[in-house]
Amino acid sequence: MPGIFYRRPDPNSEPFAEEGGAITAGDVIGMIEIMKSFHEIRADVPGTVGRFLVENEAAVETDQPLVEIIE
Repeated sequence: MPGIFYRRPDPNSEPFAEEGGAITAGDVIGMIEIMKSFHEIRADVPGTVGRFLVENEAAVETDQPLVEIIE
C-alpha cells in the first residue's frame, strides 16, 4: 500500500524491530500511514532482520520491499 513508512510508533518510542534482531511471524515491523490512518506491517516469516530497505518516514509504493528478513 502506498503511504509513509514508520519504524516506530512515535518519535520517542523504540523501533518496532532493529536490524540484527530476531522476529517471529506476525511481529509488527513498522507502520504505514495513509491519509492519517495507520496500518501495522507484520512479518510474514520468522527470522532475523537483515536490513531495512527504506528509511523511517520515507514514502513507499504498493508492493515495495520494506525490510530484508534472513530466515
